[in-house]
Amino acid sequence: MDIKEVLTKSVADILPNKKGLERLLKKRKIKLYFGIDPTSANLHLGNAVPLLKLKEFQDLGHDVIFLIGTFTAQIGDPSGHDRARKPLTLKQIKRNITDYKSQASKIINFSKAKLAFNHQWLSRLKFKDVIKLASNFSVQRMLERDLFQKRIEKKRAVWLSEFIYPLAQGYDSVFLNVDLEVGGTDQTFNMLVGRTLQRIYNKKEKYILTVPLLEGTDGRKMSKSLNNTINLKDSANDMYGKIMSIRDQLIPQYFELCTQLPLKEIKKIKKDLAEKRINPRDLKARLAQEIVSIYHGRERAREAVKEFDTVFKEKKLPAEIPEIKIKKRKIILLDLLLETKLVHSKSEAKRLILQKAVKINNQTQNKWKKIIEVKKETVIQVGKRKFIKLL
Repeated sequence: MDIKEVLTKSVADILPNKKGLERLLKKRKIKLYFGIDPTSANLHLGNAVPLLKLKEFQDLGHDVIFLIGTFTAQIGDPSGHDRARKPLTLKQIKRNITDYKSQASKIINFSKAKLAFNHQWLSRLKFKDVIKLASNFSVQRMLERDLFQKRIEKKRAVWLSEFIYPLAQGYDSVFLNVDLEVGGTDQTFNMLVGRTLQRIYNKKEKYILTVPLLEGTDGRKMSKSLNNTINLKDSANDMYGKIMSIRDQLIPQYFELCTQLPLKEIKKIKKDLAEKRINPRDLKARLAQEIVSIYHGRERAREAVKEFDTVFKEKKLPAEIPEIKIKKRKIILLDLLLETKLVHSKSEAKRLILQKAVKINNQTQNKWKKIIEVKKETVIQVGKRKFIKLL
């Protein structure tokens, strides 16, 4: 992929300007980073969009850094939230980051990339350092953020700690002394703070490249809190099935943001879809196979296609069904779904049962208080993709 395509594909905006960054890239090797707070143990396709952008720069020979916000997660990023975000504890952070490098390595090559943790420098700042950082910005500048304006209109609190967050993220750019920061469009304000601090502390320009926010399986922004994510750790079959469940109108977005196909090919796909030259389901099947191949390889992707067709076209059971042992001999259906981890809560279980999305041995269940007799080989299905077998 050449520089022009890297600066066009999956790009929402480049600040202060695209031409300046293009000239810099042609002139010398640059240092860039993407940072993420570990609010969950799973990275998802939405997180993968900037990671794929990092890979493109890495393939061009530039120095990339994957930054984990082990300190900023203790503050809580207000971006995209109409209420203050609950800060994470050190224990939660340590648990969540255990597998981050392994997940990110499905995309970027860590033999040539750097993994960084911002507690290593932010925790060393003294109170006078924080005051010095804060002295570069006015309250009016912080209140320019749309999300704060909306909160004020709704008479909801804007906390001082939320002013500190962009300062902390901005200082990452100073400490790492980068030329470019990559992030979602919801991070533009925070990244601009970093640009200002970079000019003040290191006397150099920092470019900003924003990528669009990926929509989840339900059409809303992909988010762990909305339970609409496609995780990088999902099995090939689950990943394939989730992608096949997205709305047809999201197909072009997913092709551009989540695959490594060239822009020319993606433009043709968009045109064929708009002019109804191709069946959306066939196109979605190709999309699912392309994405699964990135994270599981071509062979597992082909197997996922066969498995999906077996379950959804031929209405047969999956070739492999997870097996779970339940000690109780009799159990209320609601508790059974929770104990087998087919649902996250009793309220979710009740909702799915009332929606007739729960089957036992292919029989639809509609009474959440029903007593289920636990027998070996009993197959429980929730929705179209979740299956377990009782031992």
